[in-house]
Amino acid sequence: MKKESEMLASRELKKENTVIELDGARIGGKDIVVMAGPCAVESEEQIIETAKAVKNAGAKILRGGVFKPRTSPYSFQGLGKEGLEHLKKAKEETGLAVVTEVMDPKTVELVSKYCDILQIGSRNMHNFSLLKEASRANKPILLKRGMSATLNELINSAEHILSEGNSQVILCERGIRTFENYTRNTLDLSAVPALKELTHLPIIVDPSHGTGRASLVSSMSKAAIAAGADGLIVEVHPQPEQALSDGQQSLNAEEFELLIKDIKKIAESVGRAF
Repeated sequence: MKKESEMLASRELKKENTVIELDGARIGGKDIVVMAGPCAVESEEQIIETAKAVKNAGAKILRGGVFKPRTSPYSFQGLGKEGLEHLKKAKEETGLAVVTEVMDPKTVELVSKYCDILQIGSRNMHNFSLLKEASRANKPILLKRGMSATLNELINSAEHILSEGNSQVILCERGIRTFENYTRNTLDLSAVPALKELTHLPIIVDPSHGTGRASLVSSMSKAAIAAGADGLIVEVHPQPEQALSDGQQSLNAEEFELLIKDIKKIAESVGRAF
């Protein structure tokens, strides 16, 4: 059994930061990279409109869910393959790279044909068969921290991906479950500098799921960059009040544009670029 210092994700094993290059974006380098888009792809028109808006504001990667793991089985579950087709069209229209969640080992091959980054959601952080199958797709993987997972558990989940030969892992802090109920989760920003000490992998923050409130996304985004995050993943919707999923935590295009302007200032102040 390997010691912690011998693990592939360990900062002791690799001193320099891992940088993942994708369609002009360098995740883990000096630049702050923002991924943005709706929680769920609802239509071709919706995702293309959003893609154009977030690109104009400064996002480098488009996010959008097509297989939605919802708490209630009666909530909108996503468009599936149709949603993937819409994401493909949005990429053709804007040139943005695409990240979307994969939930089942059986759909990894399908999703890989349409997206540039495979997202492993918080509920699947410990789904080791999915992690291994996703790793074999040889695409960057965005690994979200489980809602009750320790940092060591998150790193060990990343190790399952790395041990299959895929070095392109991006960690994501998206909030953990605590006794607090004003916010959707408790966004653990101390995880960012802590993970920087423990691992060479890039780390981004999800202030949308981390708070569950659109009014808190901007402040937590700025705090995340100040804490050393390599980027953000933010939910943006043309009309959040009409969103089929997570509208309460989504920014509209104007709010996102203002956020990016503020992020640029914070990035410069901590020696990063945008």
